[in-house]
Amino acid sequence: MQIQTIPFSSLGGENHGWLDAKHHFSFANYYDPKRMGVGPLRVWNDDTIQPGTGFPFHSHQDMEIITFVREGAITHEDNLGNKGRTEAGDVQVMSAGTGITHSEFNLEDEITRIFQIWIMPNERGHTPRWDAREFPKGQSTGNLVPLASGRDVHKETDALLIHADSAVLGATIAEGADVTHKLDAGRALYIVAAKGAVTINDEFVDTRDGVVVLAGDADEDVVIHADLDAEIVVVDVPVG
Repeated sequence: MQIQTIPFSSLGGENHGWLDAKHHFSFANYYDPKRMGVGPLRVWNDDTIQPGTGFPFHSHQDMEIITFVREGAITHEDNLGNKGRTEAGDVQVMSAGTGITHSEFNLEDEITRIFQIWIMPNERGHTPRWDAREFPKGQSTGNLVPLASGRDVHKETDALLIHADSAVLGATIAEGADVTHKLDAGRALYIVAAKGAVTINDEFVDTRDGVVVLAGDADEDVVIHADLDAEIVVVDVPVG
């Protein structure tokens, strides 16, 4: 197993006033050939959006876009007629497919903070769609809960569908407790502590740092220990 930490202080990004965007991987005006994603995971943006502002209507194609709301809430609207508000701890999924035009606004009186995660689909040309779900806040306490997934192992769960052999999971871990994730051979994890700090197989991870975990030739257990009360988001993707 290989583990590489990407410190939050090293992330690219720009502060536009209404939006303070930090990029774990190359995005927009930030380019680093060593940070191009992990497998089909291409984007992980850590966005802080000021009240009453947001992303005006724009278009995407052939991308699975997952938004995890860390604080506040985000309001989505698109050309398919969808409109919805997703609040802290909940997730929305937009499969851009053949094309979708949407906006994302913080209509709250407080700052909204989100993780925006883009995963390449398993094939081009899917029917565009949007979905969101409230996840019971107690469900992820001490457990990694699938939030969005296209993996067979999660078909019988409440995870939102994405068109990829990938999964986005979340957990809230009390200080001193552990959660364990079985990482299959030929796959990788990208892990971010949205809150608190954790240790992953003896590697310390501070708040909003990113961590790449690459499996070896066999299935391995990844143990995530909370050094402080923590909330983590994990993406499990193929890399073989």
